[in-house]
Amino acid sequence: MLSAADLGALWLTLKLATTVTLLLFMLGTPVAWWLARSRSRWRHPVSALVALPLVLPPTVLGFYLLVAFGPHGPIGVLTQSLGIGLLSFTFPGLVIASMLYSMPFVIQPLRNAFEAIGERPLEVAATLRAGPLDRFFSVALPLSRRGFVTAGVLGFAHTVGEFGVVLMIGGNIPQSTRVVSVQIFDHVEALQYGQAHALAGGLMVFSFLVLLAVYGSQPRLRSF
Repeated sequence: MLSAADLGALWLTLKLATTVTLLLFMLGTPVAWWLARSRSRWRHPVSALVALPLVLPPTVLGFYLLVAFGPHGPIGVLTQSLGIGLLSFTFPGLVIASMLYSMPFVIQPLRNAFEAIGERPLEVAATLRAGPLDRFFSVALPLSRRGFVTAGVLGFAHTVGEFGVVLMIGGNIPQSTRVVSVQIFDHVEALQYGQAHALAGGLMVFSFLVLLAVYGSQPRLRSF
């Protein structure tokens, strides 16, 4: 049986994953489009920067974000001067950290989908006097919808499963930063294996059913 603390952690996790996924769609789509279409010399450094969380230990990213968010860090100084306060151990700070950590899981599938479109459909649209924005919204987005599904599923699932980054940036504050992964860790530390099983097992089943529904309805859908 899930306790009130477990339900609160579940709700906060779903809220965090949804917020992060939507924000990454908004910010990551133009980045993915630029990476797919640009021939700039900066394309490879930006690609490496986007993919960095794939190989960087979560604690390393969390440590440097904690320093940056601190009272003497560049972001901390900026937020304090704006009257926002410090982002460490707050939900907004958790959102920013999760966005950085889940970034490649959204941007890379979108980039792959945009690259798979090819030049031909966009050239045809251009001959019909469609402008750049019109070509993007009328041609590129519909043709890359499977990439958006993959990006959404991977970004959401990866955010739900985060631990190292969220623990370092968010800590363990009930109803504010204590997500499911941290709640499971608390149960294990307290030797409450029954409650840990309930949360961990439920999360595994939920994640499997979501992925099964996505891949079952779109057999040819591929991730990166």
